[in-house]
Amino acid sequence: MPIYTKTGDRGETSLFGGKRVAKSDLQVEAYGSVDELTSFIGLVIAKTVDPKQKAYLTSIQKDLYVIMSVLAGDTNKKTVSEKKINDFERLIDKIGVKLPALHGFILPQGSEISAWFQILRVICRRAERKVVLFSVKIENLNLKIIIKYLNRLSDLFFVLARYYNKEKEIEV
Repeated sequence: MPIYTKTGDRGETSLFGGKRVAKSDLQVEAYGSVDELTSFIGLVIAKTVDPKQKAYLTSIQKDLYVIMSVLAGDTNKKTVSEKKINDFERLIDKIGVKLPALHGFILPQGSEISAWFQILRVICRRAERKVVLFSVKIENLNLKIIIKYLNRLSDLFFVLARYYNKEKEIEV
């Protein structure tokens, strides 16, 4: 069975439930940006040696797949929970106390894994912006929790980038 269907050859795609929309639709942009984020998380998983961190990042990928299905219109799918956001906050706080105080912006460089976490941070922020833009078009309570999840996830990626950079941070 071929992977191609040819149904998108004219710039349209199907949402959950079969509705056809332009591939440039805000809804498609929103879940497409989350899809991009999951792929880059996969790259970071490949570069990570810690099995616990690999498992944790994989659980985030699974959350993001749930988010994508909600963004694609699956109204039966439960979205991420406030508990996941609270877990992010606890981890951010736990890591944050081990880091030096920030006095300005830091350049996204240093160790390779730190640079990859910075890339995750900016892709996550872009996905968040796309979901916010889509949320203006449609009033959906699930989107509010998704926006909060993505916001906190980008904070976590920033803290992880700092953690893996050790004393290589350059403040601006």
